[in-house]
Amino acid sequence: MTRSPEKPSSPPCPEAAAAATLGRLHRLGRWCARRPWWVLGTWLLVLLAAVAADQTWGGTYEDDFALPGTSVQTGADLLDAHGSAQVRGTASQIVLRPESGPLSAHQDAVDGTIAELEQLPDVISVADPLVTPGAVSADGTTGIVTVRFTDNPVRFDTSYLDGVDDAVHGLRADGVEVEYGGPLGQLARPEAAHRLSEVIGLGTAVVVLLAGFGSLAAAGLPLLTAVIGLLCGISLLGLLAAGFTFGTAAPTLATMMGLGVGIDYALFLITRHRRLLRDIRDPAEAAGRAVATSGRAVIVAAATVGLALGGLYASGVGFIGTLGVAAGLTVVVAAVAALTFAPAVLGIAGRRIDRWRVRTPVDEPDGTADTWHRWAAAVGRRPWLFLVLGLLVLGVLSVPAASMRLGHIDAGAGPGDYTDRRAYDLVSDGFGPGTNGQFTVVAHLDRERADGPAGTAGLSASLHDALASAPGVARVSAPAATEDQALLITTVTPDTGPEEQATSDLLHRLEDHTLPDALAGSGAEGYVTGVTAAQLTFRDVVVDRLPVIIAVVVAAAFLLLLTVFRSLLVALKAALLNLLSIGAAYGVVVAVFQWGWGGSFFGVADPVPVESYVPMMMFAIVFGLSMDYEVFLLSRIRESWLHTHDNDLSVATGLAGTARVITCAALIMTSVFLAFLLSANVVIKMLALGLGVSVIIDATLVRLVLVPSTMYLLGRANWWLPRRLDRILPHLDPEGPAPTTPEGGPTTATRATSGDHA
Repeated sequence: MTRSPEKPSSPPCPEAAAAATLGRLHRLGRWCARRPWWVLGTWLLVLLAAVAADQTWGGTYEDDFALPGTSVQTGADLLDAHGSAQVRGTASQIVLRPESGPLSAHQDAVDGTIAELEQLPDVISVADPLVTPGAVSADGTTGIVTVRFTDNPVRFDTSYLDGVDDAVHGLRADGVEVEYGGPLGQLARPEAAHRLSEVIGLGTAVVVLLAGFGSLAAAGLPLLTAVIGLLCGISLLGLLAAGFTFGTAAPTLATMMGLGVGIDYALFLITRHRRLLRDIRDPAEAAGRAVATSGRAVIVAAATVGLALGGLYASGVGFIGTLGVAAGLTVVVAAVAALTFAPAVLGIAGRRIDRWRVRTPVDEPDGTADTWHRWAAAVGRRPWLFLVLGLLVLGVLSVPAASMRLGHIDAGAGPGDYTDRRAYDLVSDGFGPGTNGQFTVVAHLDRERADGPAGTAGLSASLHDALASAPGVARVSAPAATEDQALLITTVTPDTGPEEQATSDLLHRLEDHTLPDALAGSGAEGYVTGVTAAQLTFRDVVVDRLPVIIAVVVAAAFLLLLTVFRSLLVALKAALLNLLSIGAAYGVVVAVFQWGWGGSFFGVADPVPVESYVPMMMFAIVFGLSMDYEVFLLSRIRESWLHTHDNDLSVATGLAGTARVITCAALIMTSVFLAFLLSANVVIKMLALGLGVSVIIDATLVRLVLVPSTMYLLGRANWWLPRRLDRILPHLDPEGPAPTTPEGGPTTATRATSGDHA
């Protein structure tokens, strides 16, 4: 017996608005397909202009951030306001170690090097290790030359290193090993070799697309669209970097996101176009219908990712917010390329899109007896079993996340061929691990109560004694007053390295107890600053703001999905399932990098803490990307539901209709992310593994098990929405009204999802 489809419950006015939007998107896609050379020419001009502008005016990337209202920021501001040349600017280290004998045996070479360094541009001061207290190790074999620059050396052109190399040439000729630490060492790092990762990602994409489509033309179109969009997006990011500060991970993160979603968005649109060509003779019309339907889902998916990344600004930390902007920029450009460049290329390809076949082109199933329909039916027979098993797997993977320890990954985790890693090891061996994580303590004096130099000297002695007796302190330099007698400055060296929890505990102990007790009654205020203190404080701020980020991103995504799918439970289920998949991805990252399970396989020799901002970035990106596949899957399920009002059939049809394209997209996205495990940057490795694992989880456990099992169990309640809420929410249809053939009937694709059934 045939069941007649029920009429949609949506009011007519919103449907008319949706149809109007459908018309605009339809006209856009058709216009691009019928005037392809104009569109391609425009994109080419934009690309050339963006690349040329980036090469001419593009900025640089550095890990610089402000933490207003914190001890570390106040201390740094005081140093800038009152400090002498010895504390102003940006300090960097040049570490010296003779092949044999003490460093003092190379006095002449050291003097010559210091004289030449002082002549370099942007150098404020150079400290001679042989006359600076504490600058030579106890055994006399290792020395540290501290150079202060007017600006952070990472902003300098790499050609600046030629002058530094010339200055230290005499030392190297005299048998002294010379390594650059700090910002100077970062400048000396080899240029990030991300090209191999990109090539691997693209190569894998070619294989997957050829297997999925069967023709070179159909496989090449998503790649071409993604690459054009990525080049434009990265060039625009470079221009933004000239006016705003972006972290060193920004371009790599933007590349990962732009390449992954760029291929995905174009893939979804081209897949719909090939289906429409079964019924529509005019390729331009088919391209217009594809943009009007799948293009709408691309817009919703990109908006979801953008909301998640934009939510990073809720952290209140500009450094993290700009990382979100960097990734979001390439996502937006990728969506624009999919909606304009892709239909233009489809217009050129015409009906020859399946030419140059490597095997018989594959298309989506029309019937109900294919593998994916059978899988959906199997889940439908035992939904509770599949739900429990899926949740159990996610729960096991999430267990390590409970022991996550955040911190900063310093130069000690870098490759052995990096000069800053070798400098780090030399300092640790010669002076102890804490020397790589020193704190600068600043006491802001109350001049009226300091009682002149004698009072300052007494306060200096008591401050030194208090700091030296604090647990976890290896040594303390003698406090020195600034020229205007406004500050006392001293350096505290911890017993442990900057990545150790004990170093973090020491920072809190100094700020909360040691300094207030030592300065009590003097009117002076104490602050702890310096690079290590800034990194640890940054971690604490991120930990405090992470719940805010989660709440903002989840709420924004929930409201968007609620508006799009007109279902309270579908939106809630999507948010909860994505939280579970993110927890599982966190667990894998902790197990590999913090616990060291297989870390050496990924190029990380020793366990390291999880970089402080990685969980926040992962949450925003993973949540957005998970919603991508959720949007495309639920769009097809809802499309079938609106035509049949049969929940079980809609779930099976939606799963089967998106199985091949989402599987291809997930394989490509995973390969793009995992290819960046080749990066020497440990933070990039963390993000690459976490994002790759999350896509795998989302494309398998979530899409194939948890989504269908929960939707089977919820039944018609999946599509429940209170009438009052329905009237309040705007109407945004992710797929638009069903496309029709020129004769007015439904297309083959629509018949496949809404055909009569017993």
